[in-house]
Amino acid sequence: MATHDDRSGASGGYSGAGSYPTGGAHHFDDGTRSFGRDAFREDAFREDASGRDVFDKDTQSFDTTGYTPVADLDPEPAHYDDEDERKPFGWSGSADLGLLVLRLALGGAFVAHGLQKVFGLFGGPGIDGFERYLQAAGFREARILAWVTGVTELAGGGLLVLGLFTPLAAAGVLGVMANVVALKFRGGFFAPNGVELEVAYAAMAFGLLFAGPGRAALDYNRAWFRHPLVSGFLCLVLAAGATTATLYVFR
Repeated sequence: MATHDDRSGASGGYSGAGSYPTGGAHHFDDGTRSFGRDAFREDAFREDASGRDVFDKDTQSFDTTGYTPVADLDPEPAHYDDEDERKPFGWSGSADLGLLVLRLALGGAFVAHGLQKVFGLFGGPGIDGFERYLQAAGFREARILAWVTGVTELAGGGLLVLGLFTPLAAAGVLGVMANVVALKFRGGFFAPNGVELEVAYAAMAFGLLFAGPGRAALDYNRAWFRHPLVSGFLCLVLAAGATTATLYVFR
């Protein structure tokens, strides 16, 4: 006896026993996605949310032009090249202290030498005695040279102690010592007959000529203080000219 089978009108196409039918591919009625045998192939994921095909069959790659890379979302690193916050270089306290001690030592010594030559203090020869010494060394116009040398030592030493017109004062001391070295170099280098002490004085004056007096000086922030190389070179030329004139004009 044949019974009526109404399974063909079931919207879901399911049998009463819960088994799938053997024929055909079944799908939802809205037609949005197929769930047949090939439902989960790679083709099912080739479209983005707007329905645009993002898989290029020619290049076998996905089109990612519509996506923002993750790296682009990161904040830009901060740059510190625009402003350098490092402390600018300046004179240090140790250099100022060293230059002060150097000035006091060299300037004080030449103040004493000048007082010996000009006023005869500290057992010095005075102008008359120093004039006779210059005459014996073969200098002409010894009286004038005695005064010039004595005043140069006295004034130059005092200016070095104060740190005032330091390049000019150092050049004067350097010129006097260059003359003494030229007169005494035949006695050798070491004391008491050599030029050891005079070379040391000349080296100290040369150092101050280009290093400047330091901040503990009356020259602080003056033009020659801010440009020690230029002022030192000009005063060095002046010292060399004075030394040459003394040795080859007055002797």
